[in-house]
Amino acid sequence: MKRILSGSYLGLLLVVLYAPILIIIIFSFTEAKVLGNWTGFSMKLYTSIFQGGVHHSLTNALWNTLIIGLSAAIASTLLGTMAAIGIYNLQSRARKAIQTINTLPILNPDIITAISLFLLFVSLGISQGYTTVILAHITFCTPYVVLSVLPCLRRMNENLYEAALDLGATPFFALRKILLPELKPGMISGFILAFTLSIDDFVVTLFTIGNEGLETLSTYIYADARKGGLTPELRPLSAIIFITVLILLLVINQRAAKKKL
Repeated sequence: MKRILSGSYLGLLLVVLYAPILIIIIFSFTEAKVLGNWTGFSMKLYTSIFQGGVHHSLTNALWNTLIIGLSAAIASTLLGTMAAIGIYNLQSRARKAIQTINTLPILNPDIITAISLFLLFVSLGISQGYTTVILAHITFCTPYVVLSVLPCLRRMNENLYEAALDLGATPFFALRKILLPELKPGMISGFILAFTLSIDDFVVTLFTIGNEGLETLSTYIYADARKGGLTPELRPLSAIIFITVLILLLVINQRAAKKKL
């Protein structure tokens, strides 16, 4: 009975989590403007995503989101990896203190982070736009990369790096050939997590995006919803993003399983 109840609970949880996404995917194959109204199978919404005209702003929002997400993910992965290496080599007391400080932005409410960054950029006189949004995303993504890389440092053999130095390798060569390959899984996980967080973010983006007409998917959907409805093309776009992330996750897990064997 315990096994049946636990299985039923897990099944119910999965249904609650994925049923809305499944509904969006199903109704992305119809031209109906209202979700839930099936007017026949059609691929028109998919073909019109990247067309100009009415949906030009949606296309711009998509490209802005990808550019900001990739830029923030790359920068935060580099900074987070360097920070993780530095934290790992600190003394025990200093390491615990820095790890606590690194955890604060993760636990901090998004609205507090958004207001703080907004006031910082205003006080420094930085014009809000691409630069401020990317800097803001790097700020809240980097701690997640640090948490992804640190476990790899704890698992690796510390003597490998020191042995490379003893054998005549330069610190940079040992870093590139010994340390980075060991940290690669954590860096990839941190990059994907940072990219996902950047795409998903709304509050911080809203406070740092400025008034120059720059839009991301989150701010576009917010503005669209305030008008009384959502653009139908958002359904196929959401389906594409979800399926892409799902395929990427399956590939990464498959590769990780093969390495364990």
